[in-house]
Amino acid sequence: MLCIMIVSASYKTDIPAFYGDWFRNQMAAGTVTVANPYGGPVRRVSLGKDAVDGFVFWTRNAAPFGAVLKSVAGAGYPFILHYTITGYPKQLDLATMPTDAAIADFRALSRKWGARRMVWRYDPVLISSVTPAEWHLANFQTLAQALSGATDGVVLSFTQIYRKTRGGLNRAAEAENFHWNDPGDGEKQTLRSGLAAIAADHGMAASLCGQADLMGPGLGEARCIDADRLSEFAENEIAGGGRAHRQVCACTASIDIGAYDTCPHGCVYCYAVRSRDKAKTALAGHDAKADMLG
Repeated sequence: MLCIMIVSASYKTDIPAFYGDWFRNQMAAGTVTVANPYGGPVRRVSLGKDAVDGFVFWTRNAAPFGAVLKSVAGAGYPFILHYTITGYPKQLDLATMPTDAAIADFRALSRKWGARRMVWRYDPVLISSVTPAEWHLANFQTLAQALSGATDGVVLSFTQIYRKTRGGLNRAAEAENFHWNDPGDGEKQTLRSGLAAIAADHGMAASLCGQADLMGPGLGEARCIDADRLSEFAENEIAGGGRAHRQVCACTASIDIGAYDTCPHGCVYCYAVRSRDKAKTALAGHDAKADMLG
Protein backbone atom coordinates (compact mmCIF):
# COMPACT_ATOMS: atom_id res chain seq x y z
CA MET A 1 0.00 0.00 0.00
CA LEU A 2 1.08 3.57 -0.71
CA CYS A 3 0.49 6.55 1.51
CA ILE A 4 1.03 9.73 -0.47
CA MET A 5 -1.61 12.47 -0.51
CA ILE A 6 -5.20 13.10 -1.44
CA VAL A 7 -5.87 16.57 -2.85
CA SER A 8 -9.17 18.29 -2.09
CA ALA A 9 -10.33 20.84 -4.67
CA SER A 10 -12.00 22.39 -2.79
CA TYR A 11 -14.22 22.80 0.25
CA LYS A 12 -13.07 26.45 0.42
CA THR A 13 -14.34 27.43 -3.03
CA ASP A 14 -15.89 26.00 -6.20
CA ILE A 15 -12.92 25.18 -8.43
CA PRO A 16 -14.93 23.20 -11.02
CA ALA A 17 -17.42 26.05 -11.51
CA PHE A 18 -15.04 29.01 -11.58
CA TYR A 19 -11.38 28.03 -11.64
CA GLY A 20 -11.09 25.09 -14.03
CA ASP A 21 -8.53 26.78 -16.28
CA TRP A 22 -6.38 27.60 -13.26
CA PHE A 23 -6.56 24.00 -12.04
CA ARG A 24 -5.62 22.67 -15.49
CA ASN A 25 -2.63 25.04 -15.61
CA GLN A 26 -1.42 23.93 -12.18
CA MET A 27 -1.76 20.30 -13.20
CA ALA A 28 0.42 21.02 -16.22
CA ALA A 29 2.93 22.88 -14.06
CA GLY A 30 2.99 20.02 -11.57
CA THR A 31 2.77 22.20 -8.46
CA VAL A 32 0.45 24.63 -6.73
CA THR A 33 1.00 27.19 -3.98
CA VAL A 34 -1.56 27.24 -1.18
CA ALA A 35 -2.06 30.22 1.11
CA ASN A 36 -2.36 29.76 4.85
CA PRO A 37 -5.74 31.30 5.78
CA TYR A 38 -4.41 32.14 9.25
CA GLY A 39 -1.46 34.14 8.02
CA GLY A 40 1.26 31.51 8.21
CA PRO A 41 3.70 30.62 5.45
CA VAL A 42 2.43 29.48 2.07
CA ARG A 43 2.77 25.83 1.17
CA ARG A 44 4.09 24.44 -2.08
CA VAL A 45 2.18 21.29 -3.06
CA SER A 46 3.23 18.86 -5.76
CA LEU A 47 0.53 17.68 -8.15
CA GLY A 48 2.72 15.06 -9.80
CA LYS A 49 1.66 11.42 -10.09
CA ASP A 50 4.42 10.47 -7.65
CA ALA A 51 2.88 12.73 -5.00
CA VAL A 52 -0.90 12.54 -5.44
CA ASP A 53 -3.09 9.55 -4.63
CA GLY A 54 -6.19 11.13 -6.10
CA PHE A 55 -8.49 14.14 -6.19
CA VAL A 56 -11.76 14.93 -4.43
CA PHE A 57 -13.65 17.70 -6.21
CA TRP A 58 -16.46 19.75 -4.66
CA THR A 59 -18.91 21.77 -6.73
CA ARG A 60 -22.36 23.18 -7.32
CA ASN A 61 -21.78 23.37 -11.07
CA ALA A 62 -19.45 20.92 -12.80
CA ALA A 63 -20.60 21.82 -16.33
CA PRO A 64 -17.51 24.00 -17.08
CA PHE A 65 -15.20 21.27 -15.74
CA GLY A 66 -15.95 18.38 -18.07
CA ALA A 67 -12.80 18.65 -20.18
CA VAL A 68 -10.66 18.97 -17.05
CA LEU A 69 -12.12 15.79 -15.56
CA LYS A 70 -11.30 14.02 -18.80
CA SER A 71 -7.70 15.25 -18.53
CA VAL A 72 -7.46 14.19 -14.89
CA ALA A 73 -8.71 10.70 -15.70
CA GLY A 74 -6.54 10.51 -18.81
CA ALA A 75 -3.46 11.28 -16.75
CA GLY A 76 -4.29 8.33 -14.50
CA TYR A 77 -5.47 10.17 -11.38
CA PRO A 78 -8.47 8.65 -9.58
CA PHE A 79 -11.13 11.15 -8.55
CA ILE A 80 -14.55 11.46 -6.95
CA LEU A 81 -16.93 14.39 -7.23
CA HIS A 82 -19.09 15.85 -4.47
CA TYR A 83 -21.96 17.68 -6.14
CA THR A 84 -24.20 19.90 -4.01
CA ILE A 85 -27.82 20.18 -5.16
CA THR A 86 -30.30 21.63 -2.67
CA GLY A 87 -33.00 23.29 -4.76
CA TYR A 88 -33.07 26.21 -2.33
CA PRO A 89 -34.94 29.43 -3.20
CA LYS A 90 -33.03 32.47 -4.43
CA GLN A 91 -33.23 34.14 -1.02
CA LEU A 92 -30.69 31.56 0.13
CA ASP A 93 -28.79 30.61 -3.04
CA LEU A 94 -28.50 33.79 -5.06
CA ALA A 95 -26.57 32.63 -8.11
CA THR A 96 -26.24 28.87 -8.05
CA MET A 97 -26.98 26.66 -11.05
CA PRO A 98 -30.71 26.11 -11.70
CA THR A 99 -31.82 22.88 -10.06
CA ASP A 100 -33.01 21.16 -13.25
CA ALA A 101 -29.72 21.97 -14.99
CA ALA A 102 -27.71 20.69 -12.02
CA ILE A 103 -29.65 17.43 -12.01
CA ALA A 104 -29.09 16.99 -15.75
CA ASP A 105 -25.37 17.68 -15.33
CA PHE A 106 -25.12 15.27 -12.40
CA ARG A 107 -26.82 12.51 -14.35
CA ALA A 108 -24.65 13.10 -17.42
CA LEU A 109 -21.50 12.87 -15.30
CA SER A 110 -22.79 9.70 -13.67
CA ARG A 111 -23.35 8.12 -17.08
CA LYS A 112 -19.83 9.05 -18.15
CA TRP A 113 -17.87 8.27 -14.99
CA GLY A 114 -20.12 5.95 -13.00
CA ALA A 115 -22.39 6.40 -10.01
CA ARG A 116 -19.66 5.49 -7.52
CA ARG A 117 -17.66 8.57 -8.48
CA MET A 118 -20.64 10.82 -7.82
CA VAL A 119 -21.67 11.89 -4.31
CA TRP A 120 -24.78 14.00 -3.89
CA ARG A 121 -24.57 16.58 -1.12
CA TYR A 122 -27.77 17.93 0.38
CA ASP A 123 -26.11 20.29 2.76
CA PRO A 124 -26.32 22.35 4.71
CA VAL A 125 -29.89 21.67 5.80
CA LEU A 126 -31.06 25.15 6.76
CA ILE A 127 -34.30 25.68 8.66
CA SER A 128 -35.94 28.99 7.79
CA SER A 129 -39.33 30.49 7.05
CA VAL A 130 -38.78 29.68 3.34
CA THR A 131 -37.34 26.21 4.04
CA PRO A 132 -39.14 24.71 7.06
CA ALA A 133 -38.81 21.03 7.91
CA GLU A 134 -41.84 19.97 5.85
CA TRP A 135 -40.42 21.83 2.83
CA HIS A 136 -37.17 19.89 3.17
CA LEU A 137 -38.96 16.55 3.19
CA ALA A 138 -40.92 17.36 0.03
CA ASN A 139 -37.95 18.97 -1.72
CA PHE A 140 -35.60 16.11 -0.83
CA GLN A 141 -38.13 13.58 -2.11
CA THR A 142 -38.23 15.38 -5.48
CA LEU A 143 -34.45 15.59 -5.75
CA ALA A 144 -33.84 12.01 -4.61
CA GLN A 145 -36.28 10.73 -7.21
CA ALA A 146 -34.58 12.80 -9.92
CA LEU A 147 -31.11 11.53 -8.94
CA SER A 148 -32.10 7.91 -8.32
CA GLY A 149 -29.67 5.55 -10.01
CA ALA A 150 -27.08 8.29 -10.62
CA THR A 151 -25.44 7.92 -7.20
CA ASP A 152 -25.47 5.48 -4.31
CA GLY A 153 -25.00 8.05 -1.55
CA VAL A 154 -26.09 11.41 -0.22
CA VAL A 155 -24.29 13.47 2.42
CA LEU A 156 -26.36 15.54 4.84
CA SER A 157 -25.41 18.12 7.43
CA PHE A 158 -27.28 20.76 9.35
CA THR A 159 -26.13 24.36 9.12
CA GLN A 160 -23.31 25.10 11.53
CA ILE A 161 -23.54 28.68 12.69
CA TYR A 162 -20.05 30.11 12.37
CA ARG A 163 -19.48 33.87 12.56
CA LYS A 164 -19.46 34.23 8.76
CA THR A 165 -22.58 32.09 8.54
CA ARG A 166 -24.51 34.12 11.10
CA GLY A 167 -23.53 37.39 9.46
CA GLY A 168 -24.53 36.25 5.98
CA LEU A 169 -27.83 34.82 7.15
CA ASN A 170 -28.74 37.89 9.15
CA ARG A 171 -27.99 40.26 6.26
CA ALA A 172 -29.96 38.15 3.80
CA ALA A 173 -32.90 37.71 6.18
CA GLU A 174 -33.21 41.46 6.61
CA ALA A 175 -32.87 42.16 2.88
CA GLU A 176 -35.18 39.36 1.70
CA ASN A 177 -37.72 39.41 4.54
CA PHE A 178 -37.35 35.89 5.90
CA HIS A 179 -36.18 34.48 9.20
CA TRP A 180 -34.00 31.51 10.07
CA ASN A 181 -33.33 29.47 13.18
CA ASP A 182 -31.02 26.78 14.46
CA PRO A 183 -33.41 24.17 15.92
CA GLY A 184 -32.63 21.83 18.78
CA ASP A 185 -31.26 18.34 18.37
CA GLY A 186 -34.67 16.72 18.70
CA GLU A 187 -36.09 18.56 15.71
CA LYS A 188 -32.95 17.88 13.70
CA GLN A 189 -33.03 14.17 14.55
CA THR A 190 -36.66 13.91 13.45
CA LEU A 191 -35.90 15.57 10.15
CA ARG A 192 -32.72 13.60 9.49
CA SER A 193 -34.64 10.36 10.06
CA GLY A 194 -37.18 11.40 7.45
CA LEU A 195 -34.47 12.37 4.95
CA ALA A 196 -32.56 9.13 5.53
CA ALA A 197 -35.71 7.07 4.90
CA ILE A 198 -36.37 8.91 1.64
CA ALA A 199 -32.77 8.33 0.55
CA ALA A 200 -33.05 4.61 1.27
CA ASP A 201 -36.26 4.42 -0.75
CA HIS A 202 -34.26 5.68 -3.74
CA GLY A 203 -31.28 3.37 -3.34
CA MET A 204 -29.01 5.85 -1.59
CA ALA A 205 -27.12 5.48 1.66
CA ALA A 206 -27.48 8.68 3.68
CA SER A 207 -24.59 9.87 5.82
CA LEU A 208 -24.10 12.80 8.16
CA CYS A 209 -21.06 15.05 7.88
CA GLY A 210 -19.24 16.00 11.06
CA GLN A 211 -22.26 15.83 13.39
CA ALA A 212 -21.96 12.54 15.25
CA ASP A 213 -24.32 13.76 17.99
CA LEU A 214 -27.16 13.67 15.46
CA MET A 215 -26.50 10.14 14.21
CA GLY A 216 -29.30 7.59 14.23
CA PRO A 217 -30.80 4.58 12.45
CA GLY A 218 -30.38 4.61 8.68
CA LEU A 219 -27.66 7.24 8.77
CA GLY A 220 -23.93 6.55 8.60
CA GLU A 221 -20.99 8.80 9.39
CA ALA A 222 -19.88 10.68 6.28
CA ARG A 223 -16.38 10.17 4.99
CA CYS A 224 -16.20 12.88 2.35
CA ILE A 225 -12.48 12.38 1.69
CA ASP A 226 -12.67 8.62 1.23
CA ALA A 227 -9.51 6.64 0.52
CA ASP A 228 -11.49 3.42 0.11
CA ARG A 229 -13.77 4.89 -2.56
CA LEU A 230 -10.82 6.45 -4.38
CA SER A 231 -9.05 3.10 -4.29
CA GLU A 232 -11.79 1.67 -6.49
CA PHE A 233 -10.54 3.88 -9.32
CA ALA A 234 -6.81 3.64 -8.62
CA GLU A 235 -4.15 1.19 -9.74
CA ASN A 236 -3.29 0.53 -6.12
CA GLU A 237 -4.95 0.55 -2.71
CA ILE A 238 -4.81 4.03 -1.24
CA ALA A 239 -3.91 3.98 2.44
CA GLY A 240 -5.30 6.79 4.51
CA GLY A 241 -2.96 8.42 6.97
CA GLY A 242 -2.74 11.40 9.26
CA ARG A 243 -5.52 13.56 10.65
CA ALA A 244 -8.47 14.97 8.78
CA HIS A 245 -8.96 18.73 8.80
CA ARG A 246 -11.46 18.59 11.69
CA GLN A 247 -11.37 16.51 14.85
CA VAL A 248 -15.05 15.58 14.41
CA CYS A 249 -14.41 14.41 10.86
CA ALA A 250 -14.18 10.81 9.65
CA CYS A 251 -12.38 11.80 6.45
CA THR A 252 -9.05 10.52 5.28
CA ALA A 253 -6.35 13.16 5.60
CA SER A 254 -5.98 15.48 2.62
CA ILE A 255 -4.68 18.88 1.59
CA ASP A 256 -7.07 21.47 0.23
CA ILE A 257 -5.77 23.73 -2.55
CA GLY A 258 -8.61 26.27 -2.58
CA ALA A 259 -8.90 29.71 -1.02
CA TYR A 260 -11.56 31.38 1.10
CA ASP A 261 -13.57 34.37 -0.15
CA THR A 262 -13.28 33.38 -3.81
CA CYS A 263 -16.64 31.68 -4.55
CA PRO A 264 -19.37 34.05 -5.90
CA HIS A 265 -22.29 31.61 -5.86
CA GLY A 266 -23.95 33.78 -3.22
CA CYS A 267 -25.06 31.09 -0.75
CA VAL A 268 -26.01 33.22 2.24
CA TYR A 269 -25.16 30.50 4.80
CA CYS A 270 -21.64 29.92 3.46
CA TYR A 271 -18.82 29.51 6.00
CA ALA A 272 -16.14 30.14 3.36
CA VAL A 273 -17.19 33.57 2.04
CA ARG A 274 -17.47 36.70 4.13
CA SER A 275 -18.88 38.82 1.31
CA ARG A 276 -20.14 37.90 -2.16
CA ASP A 277 -18.86 41.24 -3.45
CA LYS A 278 -15.40 40.33 -2.20
CA ALA A 279 -15.65 36.93 -3.89
CA LYS A 280 -16.81 38.52 -7.17
CA THR A 281 -13.86 40.90 -7.02
CA ALA A 282 -11.51 37.99 -6.42
CA LEU A 283 -12.90 36.13 -9.44
CA ALA A 284 -12.75 39.22 -11.66
CA GLY A 285 -9.09 39.79 -10.74
CA HIS A 286 -8.14 36.13 -10.94
CA ASP A 287 -5.12 35.13 -13.03
CA ALA A 288 -5.52 31.59 -14.35
CA LYS A 289 -1.75 31.40 -14.81
CA ALA A 290 -0.91 32.34 -11.21
CA ASP A 291 0.43 29.56 -9.02
CA MET A 292 -1.90 30.49 -6.13
CA LEU A 293 -5.68 30.70 -6.29
CA GLY A 294 -6.24 33.41 -3.73
